[in-house]
Amino acid sequence: MQLALPQLQAHLQKGLRSLYTLHGDEALLVQEAADAIRATARLQGYTERSVHVVSGAHFDWSEVLAAGGSMSLFADKQILEIRVPTGKPGKEGSPMIQQLAQSAEGNDSTLTLFILPRLDHATKKGAWFGALEQYGVSLQIDSLERAQLPQWIAQRLKLQQQSVAAGQEGQNCLQFFADRVEGNLLAAHQEIQKLGLLYPAGELSQAQVESAVLNVARYDVFKLSEAVLSGQIARVQRMLDGLQAEGEAAVLVHYALAEDIRALKRVKDAMAEGRPLPMALREQRIWGVREKLFERVLPKLPASRLAQLLQNAHQVDGIVKGLKVADWPTDPWQALQRLALRVSSACAAKT
Repeated sequence: MQLALPQLQAHLQKGLRSLYTLHGDEALLVQEAADAIRATARLQGYTERSVHVVSGAHFDWSEVLAAGGSMSLFADKQILEIRVPTGKPGKEGSPMIQQLAQSAEGNDSTLTLFILPRLDHATKKGAWFGALEQYGVSLQIDSLERAQLPQWIAQRLKLQQQSVAAGQEGQNCLQFFADRVEGNLLAAHQEIQKLGLLYPAGELSQAQVESAVLNVARYDVFKLSEAVLSGQIARVQRMLDGLQAEGEAAVLVHYALAEDIRALKRVKDAMAEGRPLPMALREQRIWGVREKLFERVLPKLPASRLAQLLQNAHQVDGIVKGLKVADWPTDPWQALQRLALRVSSACAAKT
């Protein structure tokens, strides 16, 4: 059974299942979901908890199976928590997990909780993960997108009886907050708690937020790609500055930008040959968020503009590898900024 994270509290109020699986890459939200399950379990008499971390190919599963199949020595009910940090239980682990999942069904004395990282499509098709979903409840917990952050911050402030001003002033304050914490939800949570300690309940001014909230944003190359294709020029500049400050490799940033340009050019060429856009996207294995972004920007990107951007990407490739190119900055990050802003401007242009 699959469950969305916002549905968890209502689900727990109706009653506990004996098997839960949390998988995702947002540590704070995974932790909070696990805490909610444990808290509900404790209220229902699950007072003992054992934690097993699956590490290495030679992990001894017999101890986990024994714990799952035995009664607690000190309590009537127990929580059996199994963490698989790699998301890969291995050949020995797969049948063991299937056995645990089957034995968990209808087991009122043991609540089994699996905690996994973000899983790829192939892993989720595996027999062991299928057993976890078949016999229990699974929640996929993804990172918040940048557009969701302001609302999430407002909701968290409300929980501690704080808010921002109504209207555009408040939205500007939330956007400022989101810019400072993007990509680092755990730190965002801490900054929100800090506001609760610094100021009383009630409305927060922008000056209070700006003076208290630290710049703890963390960026990754793939989110940069989404910002570029979305035409978010100011955000692209901010993310590039952040990636450089964090020590990201310039060659990796260039690869992401160049790959997007190449993919746009290949799809555009396929469309010129008569293929419908959806077919061309499938052929180039473009899906998910990128598919929507490609669908939006391709109709307004002339083939000549894409050809020029592809040439620019080739020039910057030489710069990040130490070559000098006429009319381009010699510094790799300055060259990357120029390339990224050219692509972003092209994607932001109106038809």
